[in-house]
Amino acid sequence: MITPVLPVSRRGGEKRDEGNRALSADDSITAWALAARAGDPAAVDHFVRALHRDVVRFVAHLSADPQAADDLAQDTFLRALGSLHRFEGRSSARAWLLSIARRAVIDSLRHAAARPRSSDAADWQSAAERAQPCGLPGFDDGIALLDLLAALPDDRREAFVLTQVMGLPYAEAALVSDCPVGTVRSRVARARSALVALLAEAEDRAAAEVEATTTRAAA
Repeated sequence: MITPVLPVSRRGGEKRDEGNRALSADDSITAWALAARAGDPAAVDHFVRALHRDVVRFVAHLSADPQAADDLAQDTFLRALGSLHRFEGRSSARAWLLSIARRAVIDSLRHAAARPRSSDAADWQSAAERAQPCGLPGFDDGIALLDLLAALPDDRREAFVLTQVMGLPYAEAALVSDCPVGTVRSRVARARSALVALLAEAEDRAAAEVEATTTRAAA
């Protein structure tokens, strides 16, 4: 039996508590970014440490090349630290940094498209498994989330990852993706519908395999 891996709904009180904790964390990270902009080296360290995991996860999902996630994350932070003087705190530092990560991925894909590939046989699935965080709330270990997301169009995968995996509010996800909030909501809804269908297909295949195995054993 394959267990559905889409995030499950929580009670209203739990949602509010989690939202408040996320808001508090984002406020702290934004404060560190502003302090880092002012030249505080300790704030730079706090800022990088607080968002490094989020950036690695985001670029791994977005680029469909988790093996390059560390390099893309490093590029993201180099760009961000070089642009801190332009950060004014009008959005959260998390949303600002993820928008930079998005540009880093796009630039990397454009660069890759302009040069010959050395190999087209990379083991994307096993690399994705290594990049996927363990113990992600709302997901079962029976199916790799990345396997399902890989089947989605890029724009829907990005919207789903930003809002459902990384926990960004829709408004901030819209800033990262440079599109209206309504577009993000539509992409997430379509992504969820597609993932539910993919889960149903996977469960049907698993059931068929079990039945075939049982039939062969009884023959």
